[in-house]
Amino acid sequence: MTWDQMQELMWPATWETLGMVGIAGLVSLLVGLPIGLLLVLTDKDGLLQNLAVSRVLGAIVNVGRSVPFVILMVALLPVTRAVAGTTLGWQAASVPLAIGAIPFFARLVETSVREVDGGLVEALKSMGAGTGTIVRKTLLPEALPSLVASATTTVIALIGYSAMAGTVGGGGLGDLAIRYGYQRFETAFMWVIVAELVVIVTVIQLLGDFAARRLSHRGDYRSPLSFFRSATEKPKDTEEDLLSSR
Repeated sequence: MTWDQMQELMWPATWETLGMVGIAGLVSLLVGLPIGLLLVLTDKDGLLQNLAVSRVLGAIVNVGRSVPFVILMVALLPVTRAVAGTTLGWQAASVPLAIGAIPFFARLVETSVREVDGGLVEALKSMGAGTGTIVRKTLLPEALPSLVASATTTVIALIGYSAMAGTVGGGGLGDLAIRYGYQRFETAFMWVIVAELVVIVTVIQLLGDFAARRLSHRGDYRSPLSFFRSATEKPKDTEEDLLSSR
């Protein structure tokens, strides 16, 4: 197979891979973030302590994470058909990708939020701030660099999952590697696809690391709660600003 023939096949497959990863990544972020927050808020000593809800959510997330992705794709075929109207193609592959990534990202969110200094939460509670204010003003801003790193990890995992989706007609670069690289013995073409996936993952990782560093306290990012660590701010003015946002 010539290089021109490879390019003709690779460009559409690349966009299919990016499309399914983009859709699944967006859904997992939108759904996994609140689930991860609830895992923290409803846990013991959480702001919304409810052990029953916490245990049910934890069990659902654990089950979702424990099912191998290939088995999950097969098990979700009826759901995929109902949502996408078909079980083939990159649009259909986006459904199991999103469902598989949601519990994965939720656990990463939980870990990131638990790393926030509890003293900051207690300080806002002592001012009379509500749960919504604490989440917006403390938990999310303080955990933001770690959340960005978690999102990067999730997107990279989705790229690997998307390659597996190609084994069952999910489209994208994985499907191309199976149909041409393996079934037609185009070994060189398969390694070209592997190299492209490595490049994509590397670029995403570099961008994620750069964003996380810029948002971290060690870089240019300044937390809205940084006044608790600085004696140069006026406590009275800061308290009024925080409480006025409720």
